[in-house]
Amino acid sequence: MKGILGRKSGMTQVFTKDGKLVPVTVIEVEPNTVMQVKTMDKDGYEAIQLGVFEKKEKHATKSEVARAKKANTTPKRFLKEIRGVDTAYNVGDVLGADVFKVGEVVDVTGTSKGKGFEGTIKRHNQHRGPMTHGSHYHRAVGSLGTMLPKRVLKGKNLPGHMGHETVTIQNLEIIEVNKDENYILVSGNVPGAKNSLVLIKSAVKNSRKENPKEIITYEEETVVDEVVEEKTETTEEVKEESTESTEQVNE
Repeated sequence: MKGILGRKSGMTQVFTKDGKLVPVTVIEVEPNTVMQVKTMDKDGYEAIQLGVFEKKEKHATKSEVARAKKANTTPKRFLKEIRGVDTAYNVGDVLGADVFKVGEVVDVTGTSKGKGFEGTIKRHNQHRGPMTHGSHYHRAVGSLGTMLPKRVLKGKNLPGHMGHETVTIQNLEIIEVNKDENYILVSGNVPGAKNSLVLIKSAVKNSRKENPKEIITYEEETVVDEVVEEKTETTEEVKEESTESTEQVNE
């Protein structure tokens, strides 16, 4: 098991060399610092605590500042534990986007978008009533139960708060890993709004083999290079003309 924290930047699409279009989510991965290492002897279970995104020391508690000094870093805004890691880590180690490689299957956990207070049609996909022919039942809840026991039974689908829940999307594939620009491309969509925190970790229910996809990359040509080439050509032409004119004068 391995994992890393990042921020959802948005979605885009890439093309593979065999002509397939793959929708991907761009996840910004800043360096993650190992803030704490928990062992079976001391804590009763094995885990590492990752911290990401700095925050000012005046906004941190004394325990957070002391823990950050042990890791030789600054206090972090987000902390997350990952249990059952495969390799041994030390306090203060820094993890980057290259923790994962292309073709690996992962689970991505995030907080879904909040929808506020919603009715049963949007929240539970219930049908509405007829809109015409004198009907007065349109988008209401409808029947709340039988005559007995003269109360609403537990588990009844009712209006209420929708969204803003912890959601995990399983078995997504790593399409590209870029350590220099600190991002990972994950196939499909992941929960959460833009710039929300997500956790990428190894898939727990994966049974398929790794199948890395080769994506098409493009090289952009800048206008500056073309202008420089034109300038070099014109200077060479001017030099040739000057040499010809000097030869004619000498003759």
